[in-house]
Amino acid sequence: HTFFPSQPKLFLYSFKTQTRVKEETTTYRKGNMFLQQSYVSNLRPNCLILHKPCLHGIDSSNQTCFKVGFSRPLLTKQKNRSKFRKNECNKIKAAVTVDEAIEKKTVKVKATVTVQPTVGGFFKELGEKGYDDIKDLLGKSILLEFVSVELDPETKLEKKGIKGYVHLTHRSAQEIKYEADFDVPADFGEIGAVLVENEHKRESFMKEIVLDGFLTGPIKFACDSWVHSKFDNPDLRVFFSNKSYLPSETPEGLKRLREDELITLRGNGQGERKAFERIYDYDVYNDLGNPDKDPDLKRPVLGGKEYPYPRRCRTGRPRCATDPLSEQPSDEVYVPRDESFSEVKLVTFSANTLQSGLHALVPFLRTSVIDKNLGFPLFSAIDDLFNEGFNLPPQQQMDFKTILPRLVKLVQDARNDILRFETPATMDKDRFFWFRDEEFGRQTIAGLNPCCIQLVTEWPLKSKLDPNVYGPAESAITTDIVEKQIRGFTTVEDAIKQKKLFVLDYYDFFLPLVEEVRKLEGTTLYGSRTLFFLNEDGTLRSLAIELARPPIGEKPFWRQVYTPSWHSTEVWLWRLAKSHVLAHDAGYHQLVTHWLRTHCCTEPYIIATNRQLSAMHPIYRLLLPHFRYTMEINALAREALINADGIIESSFTPKQLSILVSSIAYDKHWQFDLQALPNDLIHRGLAEKDPNAPHGLKLAIEDYPYANDGLVLWDAIKSWVTDYVNHYYSDDSRTVVSDEELQAWWEEIRTVGHGDKKDEPWWPNLKTNEDLVEIVTTIVWITSGHHAAVNFGQYTYAGYFPNRPAIARSNMPTEDPSDQELELFYDKPEVTLLKCFPSQIQAMTVMTVLDILSSHSPDEEYLGQTIEPAWEEEPMVKAAFEKFQGRLMELEGIVDERNADKNLRNRNGAGILPYELLKPTSEPGVTGKGVPYSISI
Repeated sequence: HTFFPSQPKLFLYSFKTQTRVKEETTTYRKGNMFLQQSYVSNLRPNCLILHKPCLHGIDSSNQTCFKVGFSRPLLTKQKNRSKFRKNECNKIKAAVTVDEAIEKKTVKVKATVTVQPTVGGFFKELGEKGYDDIKDLLGKSILLEFVSVELDPETKLEKKGIKGYVHLTHRSAQEIKYEADFDVPADFGEIGAVLVENEHKRESFMKEIVLDGFLTGPIKFACDSWVHSKFDNPDLRVFFSNKSYLPSETPEGLKRLREDELITLRGNGQGERKAFERIYDYDVYNDLGNPDKDPDLKRPVLGGKEYPYPRRCRTGRPRCATDPLSEQPSDEVYVPRDESFSEVKLVTFSANTLQSGLHALVPFLRTSVIDKNLGFPLFSAIDDLFNEGFNLPPQQQMDFKTILPRLVKLVQDARNDILRFETPATMDKDRFFWFRDEEFGRQTIAGLNPCCIQLVTEWPLKSKLDPNVYGPAESAITTDIVEKQIRGFTTVEDAIKQKKLFVLDYYDFFLPLVEEVRKLEGTTLYGSRTLFFLNEDGTLRSLAIELARPPIGEKPFWRQVYTPSWHSTEVWLWRLAKSHVLAHDAGYHQLVTHWLRTHCCTEPYIIATNRQLSAMHPIYRLLLPHFRYTMEINALAREALINADGIIESSFTPKQLSILVSSIAYDKHWQFDLQALPNDLIHRGLAEKDPNAPHGLKLAIEDYPYANDGLVLWDAIKSWVTDYVNHYYSDDSRTVVSDEELQAWWEEIRTVGHGDKKDEPWWPNLKTNEDLVEIVTTIVWITSGHHAAVNFGQYTYAGYFPNRPAIARSNMPTEDPSDQELELFYDKPEVTLLKCFPSQIQAMTVMTVLDILSSHSPDEEYLGQTIEPAWEEEPMVKAAFEKFQGRLMELEGIVDERNADKNLRNRNGAGILPYELLKPTSEPGVTGKGVPYSISI
């Protein structure tokens, strides 16, 4: 009864005698069935009878009595029945409980601990390694303590744990194994957790603990976690078994551990975090500047009323001496230990190249180029980056060709290394792809930033900004201008009714920033609108671009509309206007679509998940693979990408105002409900609900590759999440609304992690299974599908930077031009365009970073490729996951089929790159496809 509290009380009966059976009885459980095995010393026949007897018998040769009990109809073997009848009597002489009979019987359990070999962890001193080797030799390096799921029946307290050391038995380059045998009392109950003490001086990366020897099979504990040394922290680590429990179903013996572990992970909000800690807490973005180094590197704090922003993980570093609101930068940025790269990933392509590129190659490039403003004199000079390469000066500190083999080549007979870029797939297909207007339109729905184009629903286009400050609200793109472009097809009025006019609108977003950006050296900015028309063949035709400058000082409001033309002057003005729009789109993509919507907004989800959901909570285990390495990547971004004078500030149009752009977008445009793909499409007018259409949505542009493939992936994710959620929240006693951990999780995401938006009315409720499915599906989509669509095509589409220049450095030649500028434009328009493009150092810096960010590592974890251990142990969940895998395999075929369809002209045609960004799997490297589980690069 102690071992199986959910089963009926068991009794041991002895017939024809009052002799008590020796107390050597073992009870096992298998599924919904239990087995008792008793070794008896007297030769008189004895039998164990259950409360509901089912199968019984005695093997007299070894004096062992077996009994299996379950709630099915009576099963009886004839041989055993005859033995029982021969010895049965009419009266029971004595009865004792199984609790007493099995008191001293034990089960031999073998514990196996698998540890990942490390390169050195945090501590690489030889003395510590020698100490650890000695501890392994002595067999006292890892101490385990087993925890029962049950309380002591007498004291109602937790049972005393079973402790013992495991001993080193195997060491290889791939894994280290420790093993030991434990005697577990039969009445100990199921083992639900293992406490671990690491007595090495260095931390250990523990992969798995397996306890084998139970009749029901091994008990597994998937760890995948760094275990700190007891010399750093004397507290024991706890690992729960792979069985998931809702809070209300937590076994009594694990309740305290469940609660204590969450308290530990939350920390107390005090002091500077240490590298080995696993504390998750919140802070504002106050670590992007470095005012102590240079007053010009001071940056505003993001997060709060003035600059709303999601929260990041707290590090507790000291404040700057010259600005008490800012946190001092440091060489190593704290992230909770299990959020950092595993050492396997750290020494493979992605993590190593990212850190080497950001911290070594890019700074080295900056010092190698003497003139930071030097542009490209000819287009052939741009081509030379892919053909001849750029000579890197000699340096001794780092072998770039080893750590960045794709970028840095060893050229025979050359004294120096050569930075030579791979030709992007788009350019390889068509060298002049970037020049074509149809490609300009195609990339708004099948390129790197396919989620900003909107349907035009009102005419004329109007700004919502204050006209007294920013100029006339009504757009300069008139009906007459548009109808000259679509003459013979339709009118503007009919085009709007037929949903054929679309706009890429950065007018209201960028216009208020124009004056401040123009105060900065080497950049410029406009408010912009770009209008497109949907052709009969499903492609987008570019109609007009409007660029505007607000009143600045004594300069009045200025704006001009540019259209495609056949005359050379207008053709070159159109190309220049496109370059400005592409720079706007590139900046918005990098700062909002990519950084804000995926990396930045996901960090609060990760923090809240670890603070409020136990590791044994099924929703924690569902989300875990979608959060791997994201906090580490974000910390690297704060160090070198979005920081003051970092890569974004030095290379993209808004420059020092770049990070404010993401704060403005968060404040004005970010909504959690609109991160769901169907809601986003509907909000932008690109889809409307239709129960008869595929995925329940009718698309305004039928051949919309991002939406077409994305909706298949969204449905696959939602189906998997639905099956998973409904398995665990299956009846009135297991409801979403009664799950206190889940409710605290969602409350903290809304009011703390995204606390600057806590009062918004669009936050979803969390009361039903459907609510939970929509919330979790949205988070999973953002971390997998959305991030893949806007990240892994970066080098493909922006590697040849004239296609997507990160910055526009000069004004249009028609805006208050000098005589010299006009003369240059008319004499050599190509030079005017090249001067507008990024400088050499800006271009090479961005190309280097985009090449690294677009790469899949050899150990990439793709969506649906590997099942999590906890999912595998639950048959219904495993079946649902296998169905999910099947849907993803189907998507692979769907993508190939669509790309081969010549009627889909946005993904098939001469020189057109097939759309594969949402194809689930990929090979390593820059491939333009593959959907990882998480934001891991």
